[in-house]
Amino acid sequence: MSRLLYRLGRSAALRPWRFIVVWLALVAAVAGFAGVAGGALHDDYTLAGSGSQRATDLLRERFPALSGADARVVVHADSGTVDRAKLAAAAGELAKLPHVSEVSPAQPSPDGATALITVRYAVPVTDLAPEETLDRLRSATRGLAGYQVEFGGQVPENVMAPGGLAEAIGIVAALVILFLAFGSVVAAGLPLAVALAGLGAGVSGITLLAAVTDVATTAPTLATMVGLGVGIDYALLILTRHREGLAAGMDVPEAAGRAIATAGQSVLFAGVTVLLALCGLVLSRIPVFMTMGFTTGLVVAATVLSAVTLLPAVLGLAGRRVLRRRDRAAGAAIAVGSPRVRRWAAHVGRRPWPWLLAASVLMLALAAPALAMRTWPSDASSEPASNTVRKAYDLVADAYGPGANGPLLVTVDLRETDAGALPGLGRRLAGTDGVAAVAPPVTSPHGDAAVIVVTPEYGPQDARVTGLVDRIRADALPPGAEITGLTAIYVDLSRVLSDRLWPVIGVVVATSFVMLMIVFRSLVAPLKAAAMNLLSIAAAYGVLTAVFQWGWGAGLLGLPHSVPVSSFIPLLLFAVLFGVSMDYEVFLLSRVREEWLLHGDARGSVTSGLAATGRVISSAALIMVAVFLGFAADPSLVIKQMGVGLAVAVALDATVVRLVLVPAAMTLLGRANWWLPRPLARVLPEIDPHGGAAPAAADAREPEPSRA
Repeated sequence: MSRLLYRLGRSAALRPWRFIVVWLALVAAVAGFAGVAGGALHDDYTLAGSGSQRATDLLRERFPALSGADARVVVHADSGTVDRAKLAAAAGELAKLPHVSEVSPAQPSPDGATALITVRYAVPVTDLAPEETLDRLRSATRGLAGYQVEFGGQVPENVMAPGGLAEAIGIVAALVILFLAFGSVVAAGLPLAVALAGLGAGVSGITLLAAVTDVATTAPTLATMVGLGVGIDYALLILTRHREGLAAGMDVPEAAGRAIATAGQSVLFAGVTVLLALCGLVLSRIPVFMTMGFTTGLVVAATVLSAVTLLPAVLGLAGRRVLRRRDRAAGAAIAVGSPRVRRWAAHVGRRPWPWLLAASVLMLALAAPALAMRTWPSDASSEPASNTVRKAYDLVADAYGPGANGPLLVTVDLRETDAGALPGLGRRLAGTDGVAAVAPPVTSPHGDAAVIVVTPEYGPQDARVTGLVDRIRADALPPGAEITGLTAIYVDLSRVLSDRLWPVIGVVVATSFVMLMIVFRSLVAPLKAAAMNLLSIAAAYGVLTAVFQWGWGAGLLGLPHSVPVSSFIPLLLFAVLFGVSMDYEVFLLSRVREEWLLHGDARGSVTSGLAATGRVISSAALIMVAVFLGFAADPSLVIKQMGVGLAVAVALDATVVRLVLVPAAMTLLGRANWWLPRPLARVLPEIDPHGGAAPAAADAREPEPSRA
């Protein structure tokens, strides 16, 4: 494969315009096709087999008017009471809106200062344009001028804030870091341009994918965040190797070919590792997570393709302008390795045990808060105080009690339970600890089902609601009865995600281990890599718990108060982060193994490999951290928490792990780093890390795989 990559890179550098024109045509064609045939984004949170899903299915079948999206209009008078005639007129206007199936009569609060109008739609929220629908709600309630009118419920809560700021922050930060690292505008711009080309093709592909399947509304943002970070990193690694070739006296096509054959091969393996990790999301069996994995993987694959095909073409076009002006003019060699990193690696290698123990204690201390992590999906109470959905949430909580923001719906299939049992069911529900109120049952049009609305004493984010849902299911529900509503769905979703986290971890770690074993022909190195990555992820979980759940910095991120870690985060963060962290492991181990095969010096290969990759990994990590922290400004709590978690993990991975734990552990292991049993050595394929372009010393015999 390395020889094929060498020929590909050299050919692209010799004929740059052919490859550039093909890429421009590809991006334009995919974008154009997406604009014509692309689909809209839809969230699909189907939880097959759960009680809340069975109840939701019954609602869709027997209560069509209750099964679609909803919106809440909250009207508040600063003094006195709300005029009932104006409320009735507003309800009449709301009933005329498109897709509205039912508008409830205004429900005044006990003091009359607040009124609640519930608007129900005949279609799910994913079939509506939330921004347009919210504008229509505002227009229909213009007659309530003089009162405070706020909007809550599914439709207003699904209005997406304008995007682009997070991406812009990441791009500008990346450009600055690249310029400081290379001292050349051309060298700084190339990785960014190549990454954006791959990103453009991948994001357009997501729009096309949405035409044939449901794609989550947050999927493009997540894919952009990951794709932008890894895309710049992949191009940066290849560019660094290309500059080394130029410094060694190679001409531009030869340097590009060898960079693609060596660094490009590492990029391919790193990209495959990310894809394997993302494929683990399929095991969640939750459609929204599966599409997040597919879409992010699509963008990652596009950035890998652009790095190994488009980048050598633009390198051929740029010539020696990727070097600093003074280096080009003087013809001087540029620094390949980092003397400072070399000295540091040698220092750690001389005293590996103290450094290994100190770094391990630090990582475990950062991970410790994760033991207290509570996961729960976000709701309107997590929004800024200026947002209308947050204002509506607070008004409802003040006027009707906190549980009114998360009512539970008990559905009863009257083909399995006699209608005469409904009064007794209502009494049992009312007597359940934690229930504030129970509404009279509502029977379906055909009399074959009933719904009872239960108002909890607690708000939707209160930790006690899980126990309440469990008590109702265990003690109150007869056969044929189930419980749903947003709160019950959240309970089931959190449990499903928690239960499926461990199978995902097992499969992702196992498949990544197998791939690294093939690449590096070792059992020990992949095990060490997996352990280090799991430690980084655990530390990221701990920091997320402290920042968001304990509130240590929640205000700096624009949150009104501490919030639980989103139920989506542990599974999603693991899949993305394990793949991203493996990128650096592949980059570093590839260089260490080259040195090991060349010289057979276990300790010296670690020092040389770290010195050769330290600068590029540090620059890549800075870029990733900047990109991910930019997304911490995103209004979506899931994206915000993903941004913080990824930034923390990458920062720790590039400093504590790569600069301390890895050299200390590899120094202690010595030749055992590359141990492989003879039977495996005979069946595993040979992969040339030098791309067929190393000096003759590279042909030296590899140490016997069965010896440690």
